[in-house]
Amino acid sequence: MLLRKVSATFGASLRQQLARQGGETGACATVLTVQQHRRWLSSGSRKSNPKILITGGLGQLGVECAKLLRSQYGEESVILSDIIKPSDAILDSGPYIFADILDFKGLQKIVVDHRVDWIIHFSALLSAIGEQNVPLAVRVNIEGMHNVLELAKQYKMRIFVPSTIGAFGPDSPRNPTPNVTVQRPRTIYGVSKVHAELMGEYYHHKFGLDFRCLRFPGVISSDPPGGGTTDYAVAIFFEGLKTGKYQCYLKPDTRLPMMYIEDCLRSLLEFMTAPEEKLKRRVYNVTAMSFTPEELVEKLSKYIPQLHVSYRPDSRQLIADSWPQVFDDSEARQDWGWQPNYDLDKLVDLMVRDVTENYIKKGN
Repeated sequence: MLLRKVSATFGASLRQQLARQGGETGACATVLTVQQHRRWLSSGSRKSNPKILITGGLGQLGVECAKLLRSQYGEESVILSDIIKPSDAILDSGPYIFADILDFKGLQKIVVDHRVDWIIHFSALLSAIGEQNVPLAVRVNIEGMHNVLELAKQYKMRIFVPSTIGAFGPDSPRNPTPNVTVQRPRTIYGVSKVHAELMGEYYHHKFGLDFRCLRFPGVISSDPPGGGTTDYAVAIFFEGLKTGKYQCYLKPDTRLPMMYIEDCLRSLLEFMTAPEEKLKRRVYNVTAMSFTPEELVEKLSKYIPQLHVSYRPDSRQLIADSWPQVFDDSEARQDWGWQPNYDLDKLVDLMVRDVTENYIKKGN
């Protein structure tokens, strides 16, 4: 799971929910009148701040993205949504609603009722889970994406859909991986992301849709790991600080591109607010650093001198071996000024501090 925190459809109980739900059914389904549609379209240009809907919002990126956008545009301007019951902390932090990405009419009602201007579409079944349930991944990752894309076209919204280094495959150049090259991934997650990139570009050229997409590398934060391919770079902090030991499921020399979550979210905000005339593409690579497990261990050992790491590669090694080693994001830097703030040294320092304070000292 490259973007483990992006998924709004994770876990067995959630898969059961999705399996029970029809693609265009739901309690909030409605038929929009012509007058409602016209009123909504005419309202957007008069608004000083965008009204933003985040789908799949209860993953790591969704919650943190909402915090950032609310700091920019106000608490009421950003609506977090998911099909999972939120915690009290989430409800206290700002607007939250139920939104099923497989229910097109329900999504229409949300957009009209809340006068939404931007959609940030995080809902996805990620790589490891997607391989276990391909039909569900097709529904969520492809049909769900079709729904929000068509919705954005219909209501003239700006839409952001994240992509991933998983959108590349073993035939892609790996060091560096340029913005435009052969992709051909071998996971349903990667295939669905290539599909999203191409559909978004098509809708932009065909209908003028303001579609924007960033290919993220492994995104690292102090949230607990979820077991994905790049999640060793999170798990090693939790296990290392807690026990002084860690068994890595990748080979020590496996190089992958990474970025700290604050850089990730800042890149999203800067990209979403970049003037259209600066965007020569609708899909860009972004990254901050590339490192191997053994390079990370060397840095972490300065904080945990007794750290012992062993290596036992599993099936995720095959996935990592097909992904980019170094991401070329020179076009993002040139076109709209992307620059990361965090390198490996800063990343390790922050992760040690955050995991220690928020988890280890609290006995989690």
